[in-house]
This record gives sequence, C-alpha cells and structure tokens, in this order.
Amino acid sequence: MMEKNEQTALILLGCPQVPVQTSMALYLVHALKRQGVRPVVAGTPAARKLLEIGDPDRHYLSEMTDLDAAIDAVTEKRQDFDLCFVFVHNDSGIAYAGTMAYISGARLYALIFGEHADDLAAEIEFPCEVVAAKATHNPMPLKRRLDEVMQWAVSKR
Repeated sequence: MMEKNEQTALILLGCPQVPVQTSMALYLVHALKRQGVRPVVAGTPAARKLLEIGDPDRHYLSEMTDLDAAIDAVTEKRQDFDLCFVFVHNDSGIAYAGTMAYISGARLYALIFGEHADDLAAEIEFPCEVVAAKATHNPMPLKRRLDEVMQWAVSKR
C-alpha cells in the first residue's frame, strides 16, 4: 500500500547477461529503501528469477513485475514513478531508457555497465543522468559511481 507522500522508484532490468546486474539491482533496492523510497523492480523473467533466488525471503524485494507490463502501465498513465533506474549493457537497454525518457515523468538514470559502457554512454541522446562504469564481473566500479549519484538523487526529486 502506498502512503500519500511516499516516493517511488522503478528499476528496469533487461537480460541478465552481464553478471553485475543482479547484485547491483539488489544493492540499489536496498539503498532506495534506506532512503525511504519504495522500489518496484520490473524485469525479464530471467532477471526476476535471479533476484528471487538471491533474495528468497524478500528482505529487499517487495514489488516485482514484468518489464513489458511496467512499461505498458506507464504508457497508459496507470502508474508513474518519481525515479527510474534503467540497467543498460546493450542497445536494448538504451532503447528501454529512451522509452522511459519520453513516457515517464520520473527523474531518469541510465546505469550503464559492461565491457562497452563508454561506447553505450556516448549513444545516449535523450534527457537522463548517465551513471557509467566498465563493470562486468566486479560490481565495485558501478557501485562507486552509483553511491556518488545516490548521495543526491533522492534529494533532487
């Protein structure tokens, strides 16, 4: 149940091909909850299953939904969020982030990671905050960048 002034964040997860996505998604959910923001995770079936296995008692994950269902809800104006974090490691991730930039009123963050993070970051031509790090197996470069952003992300809503 949503409180009247509760802040919300949508976390979009595509294909979990790059290992750091799952741990960073759980970390982001944790960080948002600590700041009083209600996170909703939307992902592919494989991305959601990895999170469910990583948090079987749902200590961090409370709301999860299908990626396409979440985008449909925002497109149809049935739901929107204060913040939106899109995990990007390929062109599909760029497309999801671009879609959210135009259909949502949320403050948008593109969390770009993987071997080609710099190249992908250069492709962004829509309004968003870019958080990029060459992280594939070791989540620490992306975690450090995300921590920098999280210090002010929630306060700028």
